Amino acid sequence: MNTVLVSTDWVQQHMNDPHIRLIEVDVDTTAYEQGHIPGAIGLNWQTQLQDPIRRDIPSKEQLESLLGSLGVSNAHTIVLYGDNNNWFAAYAFWVLKLYGHEDVRIMDGGRKKWLAEERPITTEVPSYPTTEYRAQEPDLSLRAFLPQVYESLNRPDVALVDVRSPKEFTGELIAPPGLMETAQRGGHIPGARNIPWAQAVREDGTFKSPEELRALYEAQGITPDKQVIAYCRIGERSSHTWFVLKYLLGYPNVRNYDGSWTEWGNMVGAPIEREVPTQMHGGASAAPCPQ
Repeated sequence: MNTVLVSTDWVQQHMNDPHIRLIEVDVDTTAYEQGHIPGAIGLNWQTQLQDPIRRDIPSKEQLESLLGSLGVSNAHTIVLYGDNNNWFAAYAFWVLKLYGHEDVRIMDGGRKKWLAEERPITTEVPSYPTTEYRAQEPDLSLRAFLPQVYESLNRPDVALVDVRSPKEFTGELIAPPGLMETAQRGGHIPGARNIPWAQAVREDGTFKSPEELRALYEAQGITPDKQVIAYCRIGERSSHTWFVLKYLLGYPNVRNYDGSWTEWGNMVGAPIEREVPTQMHGGASAAPCPQ
């Protein structure tokens, strides 16, 4: 399963490989300009990886136009990385897999590890010949919409995992400080388990071992025999957990609910819980977690 992860060493060795396109996607949309891996393309998650008008992912045509204009072809191996332990790199991975790109990988450790190891960076923006990129129809088995989440409530064969911070889970916070997308009410979807996304990574930003990850999720009832739906606030942190469950642990049925809390917390009449289930006290969800 780990062919989807590449090391910083591997990336440095393949920086000039014409069959590879490095793409950086950051929470901080100015980070790329400050310095990036030589040859890497920068994508802005706010303007390029979501529709600027609709609350939605890019359309098939928008993605084809974007990737084609940047010189990305269907044959390229796309290697994604970014800041904040690959938050939006994982979101970009999810979008690309929705549209059927065959070979997509994530650089383990992301921008943080690359910079910590003092590997080469540049401010030069690369230019590649345009291509005719062709996306597939979206694979909706990777995505959950609100009606499906609503129908899953109280079903023993479905596991909801809320990957936000404990304070967001209990409703003390509606959004992490400084982030603008918000909701009318705080709390969590009834029955969800709180396993903050950052518990899947080590201090250096790399992913924990499959054994550690399996123990983390299974302890909270997030098991591979269930349909798993991950959510956060706008869908980027839950993409990170979706990637872990589907690609690092091999769970067969995992969906990302990218409407997440900004949709659920704004819906008239939506059932909301704020208390933490007793079996979660002192467990994995109690650990402090960034955003």
